[in-house]
Amino acid sequence: MKKIITTDKAPAPIGPYNQAVLSGNTLYTSGQIAINPATGELVLDSIEAETKQVMQNMKEVLAAADMTFENVVKTSIFISDMHNFSKINAVYAEYFDEATAPARETVEVANLPKFVNVEISMIAVK
Repeated sequence: MKKIITTDKAPAPIGPYNQAVLSGNTLYTSGQIAINPATGELVLDSIEAETKQVMQNMKEVLAAADMTFENVVKTSIFISDMHNFSKINAVYAEYFDEATAPARETVEVANLPKFVNVEISMIAVK
């Protein structure tokens, strides 16, 4: 059985999907972009600020499922320009202990929703 996970502390979905779905002990999150949930505005001041907002949004989605970044076993990072990889990675690294960091792929794509620069999704296990 699946349980839909939602929180008003992260951006509401902008299509026919949910923020996350819990199936058994496994949480599957939808990709998060840098929408400030308080204002509904994109945070695009810098790639670092954008990535931080994405990670904060993901933190709130995880919390809504009673999880933290410690529960994350896999992440997918989609970026519009691989030249931003090191800056995105530096912010991302603030949220994980390198010794126990999840598996991950980072992929450059042509476009992302709302033409943002980074989108991240995660799989977490209780």
